[in-house]
Amino acid sequence: MIATIINAILIVIGTMIGLLMRKGFSERARDTVFTATGVISLVIGFSMALGGSHILALALSLIIGGLVGTAMDIEGAIFRFGEWLRVRFTPKAKPGMEAAGSVDAATGDAYAEGGSGDVSPDGAKAQSEGSPTKGESGFAFGFLNASVLFCVGAMALVGSFKAGAEGDYDLILTKSVMDGVVAIMFAGAMGIGVGFSAISVLVYQGALTLLAVQIKPFVSATMLTELSAVGGALIVMIGINLLGLRKVRTGDFLPSLAVIIGLVFLFDYIPFL
Repeated sequence: MIATIINAILIVIGTMIGLLMRKGFSERARDTVFTATGVISLVIGFSMALGGSHILALALSLIIGGLVGTAMDIEGAIFRFGEWLRVRFTPKAKPGMEAAGSVDAATGDAYAEGGSGDVSPDGAKAQSEGSPTKGESGFAFGFLNASVLFCVGAMALVGSFKAGAEGDYDLILTKSVMDGVVAIMFAGAMGIGVGFSAISVLVYQGALTLLAVQIKPFVSATMLTELSAVGGALIVMIGINLLGLRKVRTGDFLPSLAVIIGLVFLFDYIPFL
């Protein structure tokens, strides 16, 4: 668990650095950071997704997982949790902030003008294209996207297994440094919600580390590869949202990770998957 705790701490430190850097940004500079973060997300996502070799399984995972997540309103639940964290742990918004945009408690929608912190110079355009809202819902948007990015990669899975089953912390420590650097950019674009993704890392990686001995016999190299590919597709969705290309409810696709695990067990029986 010590490596996972270090991972969480570095995410918080990276977020603090990103927030400090962000204070001196003009609106145009913030928009530049937001765009760069979106492009980086696309690059990371595509590199992971293209590592998979079972395209049909990837497609089925995203479709089935997306339908399940939509029925369960997973993104809405995550946004509501993010808003609860904001209310519980951050200072009250200044008067007038509520008008800037807020999360729909029923749907979790958090896409209105300007990004998470008046990033976009054109609020109307951002609203029509699906950029995240600023202020309150921007917190939840940052929490969601950073949580997905830091948890779905192969390094999180393999590193947790190696730490728990073998006592080898090298991979998680390497990931920790990388996450800290990425947190700087994400916090610069999306705000303090990014730092609270450390909670997701603690819970997710911590659970995997503690259960590593029991889970490891069932985890194959193929499963890790295909899980990473689906995770990459989710990160591509983050990039699409950040660039305002389309509103994608990334959280609703999280069940795709469970679906691909089930499909991997079928590869020996259904070769065309």
